[in-house]
Amino acid sequence: MSTTQSAGKGAAYVFEPLEIPSLPVQGTDKRFPVHRIYCIGRNYAAHAVEMGHDPNKEPPFFFQKNPDNLVVDGDFPYPPETSDVHYEFEMVVGLSKGGKNIPVEQALDHVFGYGVGLDMTRRDLQGEAKKLGRPWDIGKAFEHSAPCSALIPVSQTGHPDKGAIWFKVNGEMRQQGDLNQMIWKTAEQISILSRYFELKPGDLIMTGTPAGVGAIQRGDKLEGHIEGVCGLKLAVV
Repeated sequence: MSTTQSAGKGAAYVFEPLEIPSLPVQGTDKRFPVHRIYCIGRNYAAHAVEMGHDPNKEPPFFFQKNPDNLVVDGDFPYPPETSDVHYEFEMVVGLSKGGKNIPVEQALDHVFGYGVGLDMTRRDLQGEAKKLGRPWDIGKAFEHSAPCSALIPVSQTGHPDKGAIWFKVNGEMRQQGDLNQMIWKTAEQISILSRYFELKPGDLIMTGTPAGVGAIQRGDKLEGHIEGVCGLKLAVV
């Protein structure tokens, strides 16, 4: 039983509620309202290795960003209190249905559409948190840390399980891989997450990044693309 109640339409709040974070939907003027953002860690073997881990020995793990960390206007403001901000380019999944303990074979029925996004990371702050055994929020869930494209409905993309993924900084290739290199596939991620959380319509899942992550600087031009999905361009300001 829920311990909270929806106030419903016409409720009197003590201050005006903030706008609901959302993403545009390609081909329509409607918006996709975002509930939560889940991110899977080290989901490409080569990236796990470059981060100092053995991908063959790890179960999947997840962390979260905040819905209002989304960026959709093409600019990424370089964040404060850091000198080592990294890009991590990945496919984004948007859910239109939720649930608990979702079977793998039914998981893709919950997907509304796909996009691309960046899991921007204050790597120095994340590293300090790791050493101290603390949560990663300060390194992962800061303002503007989740730039995303519009979502493309499944009717246009199907369910991508292969396709080139690449990312460039100032025109120089930095990340290259293929969706078929994901250790935990989209359906598995949805199913596993639903064991630990009650998934909801509006949830986003950032599905992991290939090898080649690295630092950005103010003034950089960022560009990434996933074959069969879409692309994203961003300026570091």
